[in-house]
Amino acid sequence: MNMGKAETIAAIATPAGPGALGIVRLSGPEACAVAGRVFRGGADDPGSFESHTVHFGRVVSNGETLDTVLLTVMRAPRSYTGEDTVELSCHGGRVVLGRVLGAVVAAGARPAEPGEFTLRAFLNGKMDLAQAEAVQALIAAESELGARVAAEQLQGRLSAEIESLRDGLVEILAEIEAAIDFPDEGI
Repeated sequence: MNMGKAETIAAIATPAGPGALGIVRLSGPEACAVAGRVFRGGADDPGSFESHTVHFGRVVSNGETLDTVLLTVMRAPRSYTGEDTVELSCHGGRVVLGRVLGAVVAAGARPAEPGEFTLRAFLNGKMDLAQAEAVQALIAAESELGARVAAEQLQGRLSAEIESLRDGLVEILAEIEAAIDFPDEGI
């Protein structure tokens, strides 16, 4: 996996196939700048947009409008990855999403590798390893129970239980070591 921390990455964040909506997600230090190179929506540039705001406009490449979109800006650290993130909500479908992704890549983003957004969330301390693994389990869940278990793991319940067990074991270990080091003290 190409993990250039300073790179801005982009990928289609919704399942393949036709649908009413599809999302192209960008994450990294240049997410707003890259989006600004393809987004036309009034006089403002995405770099000036406040965090957690949505803006209507168009994605343009080489003078051609590719789609009308809603652009959402999420500034670091208050995003999934902990980095500046921009989502372009487009019309669904393989062709339009591919064209929009191609435009943001041409504008300076690197295509993300599978799981790279979640990897960045893990590396930036937004989730622990168990939660990162839960993302894949939730995506792959084929039953209500599987989805429920994965969602609880994603919320950190497994990690909290493991931490509680760890704390108890550390306490027991400290008592054992104290008893070995100071046998005459009655510990």
